Formats: sequence, structure tokens, C-alpha cells
Amino acid sequence: MAQRKIGYFVYDGVVLLEFAGPWQVFDVAGRVAIKLGLAEVHPFVPVVVSRTGRPIKTREGVTINAHSGIEGSGDFDLIIVPGGALQAELDEPAIQAWLKSAAAKAEVTASVCVGAFLLGKAGLLDGREATTHFEDIGELRSVAPKAKVSSDTLWVDEGPIVTSGGFAAGIDMALHLVSRLLGDDIATETARQLEYRQRRATERY
Repeated sequence: MAQRKIGYFVYDGVVLLEFAGPWQVFDVAGRVAIKLGLAEVHPFVPVVVSRTGRPIKTREGVTINAHSGIEGSGDFDLIIVPGGALQAELDEPAIQAWLKSAAAKAEVTASVCVGAFLLGKAGLLDGREATTHFEDIGELRSVAPKAKVSSDTLWVDEGPIVTSGGFAAGIDMALHLVSRLLGDDIATETARQLEYRQRRATERY
């Protein structure tokens, strides 16, 4: 089983659960794959990326140390963009350019909640279906006018671009990605180990 490098983009004001939820899912999925004898080493390598490479503070006040800045961060197989207080990032052309470049080389670029706004600003949602937190549907339509924004789904899988609703929806999206990348058996066992009932995309609430 090949290793995949996951880039988690974080910034001051990022929502802790939207960063840590998917991280926990991929970490447990890798441990399950090893336990089942399907991998010799952990199949996911996490890398935390902030704009400058400096530590950031989540909306809840937790400090997260970054491994890299966007400049020189290298290539990723997966990119996860959680939501939060990201207005400063929306107005940063360097982030848009990095996301567009990194996504072009990645197998999947995914967002949680209003992280979809960053994907929209980078043009990654153009011509695609996408979603976000139910309270931010209207704003996403403004940020990404060329996207088809859905309000009745927990996540949307558009191949290279995957978006989800807010908060715990990122966990469901990550489990979906585990199923897609490593198979249903690993995803099911990952959810069991997490003691989490995985929801279908249509089970928004």
C-alpha cells in the first residue's frame, strides 16, 4: 500500500475540530491498515502548512505548529483545508496561487465548512458541485459564482475536489475518502475504532 502525503492548511482562527477530525480519521485508518496486515508502514504522512510556516492559534485558543510554509511546501497527494476565521486568507493572492498549483498535482483537494471559500477563490470549484456549512451556503454562492452550491448534502465528491459541511461533517468526509482510497473495509473498521457512526452524504442533520 503506497504512502500518501497529506497537507493540512491551517491559519489563525482555524476551527480545531475541522483540522483535528480528519487528521484523527486518517491516523486511525492507517493504524487499521497496519493491524489488518494491508500495510507495513502508515499509509498517510501528515504535514501541517501555514502561510508563513509559523505556528498558528485555532479559534479555540490551541496553538498548532506548522511543518512548512506554503513556499517550498512540496507536493501533496491529499490537501485538507478546514474552515474558520479565514477572511485574511481569502484576500491573500499567494494562498490562492499555492492552492491552485498544489491542487493540480494532488489526487484530492478537500475542504471542511468555509474552507470551501478558499477553494472557490482559487477557482477550484468552477463548474463543480460543492457544499459548506448550512449557514454559509449563500456566501459560498457569492464567493464561487461558477460553482453549483448544494445545501442538502453532507459532502460532495467531485473527483479531485471534495467539499463538506461544517464541524463533524469533516469526519464523515474523511471516512468517505478512506473508503475511496483504501476500501470500504478499512473505512468501516476505522469508524468502529473511533466509535463513530458514519453518516451517508444525504444524512446532513
